[in-house]
Amino acid sequence: METADAVVIGAGPVGLFQVFQLGLQGLSSHVIDALPHAGGQCAELYGDKPIYDIPGIKVCTGQELTDRLLDQIRPFAPQWHLGEQASLLEPRAGGGFVVETAQGTRLHVRTVVIAAGVGAFMPRTLKLAGLAAFHGTQMRYRLEANENLQGKQVVVHGGGEAAVAAAIACASAPEALRPAQTTLQHRRDVFDARVDLLAQLQTLRAAGRIQVAVGALTDAVEQDGHLTALVLASPTGECLQLPCDLLLVRLGLAPKWGPLADWGLALERKQLVVDPATFSTSVPGIHAVGDAITYPGKRKLIVSGFHEASLAALAAAEWLAGHALALEYTTSSQRLQRRLGVSLANGR
Repeated sequence: METADAVVIGAGPVGLFQVFQLGLQGLSSHVIDALPHAGGQCAELYGDKPIYDIPGIKVCTGQELTDRLLDQIRPFAPQWHLGEQASLLEPRAGGGFVVETAQGTRLHVRTVVIAAGVGAFMPRTLKLAGLAAFHGTQMRYRLEANENLQGKQVVVHGGGEAAVAAAIACASAPEALRPAQTTLQHRRDVFDARVDLLAQLQTLRAAGRIQVAVGALTDAVEQDGHLTALVLASPTGECLQLPCDLLLVRLGLAPKWGPLADWGLALERKQLVVDPATFSTSVPGIHAVGDAITYPGKRKLIVSGFHEASLAALAAAEWLAGHALALEYTTSSQRLQRRLGVSLANGR
């Protein structure tokens, strides 16, 4: 079981800034998030969309904000557990907390900060008879970076931007990794995506590198324990078979509250009740920030979350120390500057 000062559950912008604030207090962090990358909802849903209300930044995209925050926390070298969902949180005899993930990670930490937003973002699932046996093998919700799909018949299921982008990525992969055929399957020949993605889709369709199959999936065809095809009911009533070696389901993401509701923390309308002075929950040593919490006057804004993360880090450090701590400033505190790796000679 790994040990650390703190674990931050949630790697969205507020969770990332929480790591920074904990680092300023001299606390090392592990970070858990169900998504396979940092940035949370901000990067997943607003990765290329403009944000205008971040102090000191006139405009940036969700991914740009994530990249800036990741650069800011680099001096504190957090340990990442991405693509993992926190499944258990309980006090440990002798002090601290045990945190486990559904994927088997076990941590012993001194304090916990929950920055889970509206919940863990999980893929919307496809329920189709005969597919369960292929989950994680021939039926997937994500591909690995630069995954070798050469010679495979890949079917991408979905009608939104995620599905269109995935089909384009498959069809545009280097020739040594590219599928033999990429098929984008949706109930209609209409897709909800950015104009530039739709233009790329049209170009690849015209070149024969993406086929579009319209209709409703009704069944899966298995042969010798392998998925070989999908049964499609076309709009004209025909029953067709789509050859399929790999089904990539891209129906978007949905937030799920998950096991957090069973951790014994006080809740109000599926939000964690906190003290707005310290952002502590009903369990001493466990703090919470961001969209996961409620208190009088709470507003679900990123800037509000940054404020909450600052106070939560100080409160966590004081709780661990057992006494109040003097407030220090990065402009004048040599201790904070050393933690940040700032050169005292030139201030950079």
